Amino acid sequence: MIGRIVEVADDRRHLSMNRGFMVVKDTESGKELGQVPLDDIAAVIANAQGLSYTNNLLVALAERGAPFVLCAANHNAVGMLLPIEGNFEQSKRIEAQIAASLPTHKRLWAAVVRSKLEQQAAALEAAGAPTAPLTALAAKVRSGDPDNLEAQGARRYWGLLFGDGFRRDQQGGGVNGLLNYGYTVMRAAMARAIIAAGLHPGIGLHHSHDNNAMRLVDDLMEPFRPVIDLKVWQLRRNGEEIVTPESKRALVRTLYDDMQTAAGATPVMVCTQRLAVSLAQVYLGERDKLDLPLPGLPLSLASALQADE
Repeated sequence: MIGRIVEVADDRRHLSMNRGFMVVKDTESGKELGQVPLDDIAAVIANAQGLSYTNNLLVALAERGAPFVLCAANHNAVGMLLPIEGNFEQSKRIEAQIAASLPTHKRLWAAVVRSKLEQQAAALEAAGAPTAPLTALAAKVRSGDPDNLEAQGARRYWGLLFGDGFRRDQQGGGVNGLLNYGYTVMRAAMARAIIAAGLHPGIGLHHSHDNNAMRLVDDLMEPFRPVIDLKVWQLRRNGEEIVTPESKRALVRTLYDDMQTAAGATPVMVCTQRLAVSLAQVYLGERDKLDLPLPGLPLSLASALQADE
């Protein structure tokens, strides 16, 4: 079963646990506003400034491998509570992760970059923009991406998708705020997948910033960012350029859209899980390549774009 992403975005809310449910109450009236079965939750996103929650709830979520994500006012994730244990073979897999050679990491990073560039090209094609700059870069990716083609692709990509005047700014509002929120949702899903696969989220393939405890999360979510980008492009085309409850729901729903994989149509959230498991298998010597989605946008999003034409 694919879990639910639960966002709490209103102030004056108290979250607690009761008999296997997460309970949401209004802190002023004490009125119960809703319940969600804990076993159905994939992640909780705390996206309001006036929230309170019990330790019992946080423990119960951690026991189920569900991240609790803390968001700033710009909708960026600034903190994430994750379980210490996530897989019965966790110690064995983390030891293999630590022992992986630099050539292995370079080879895997090249596969991730190539997949990201191909997915960016697919997003541009869906948006009716030129794809040649991205497809050409994807064909040139070498082990470790020494030419930094990922960054070269980003410089071309944003202007082609959102116009020459667009600048990606994590502190910005409007379209940037929508991107921040979408990436926060995707990051939570990827973190859950990595923990469930028995890997350590802080040991990355490429990202190496000392202050980033989620290096592997940020590495593996790269091929899935264009899914969010294209949804934001669609929202903007439909006149939605700020973060609203409706736009947030639309971005969360991208996790449940099907992408094409070698095994057939697969929900994005399941694709993140398969990618994390495949990485663990590479570290253990059980396979050679990552299980990355095939180039192309989610099927339901493709249908929606065709219907809009």
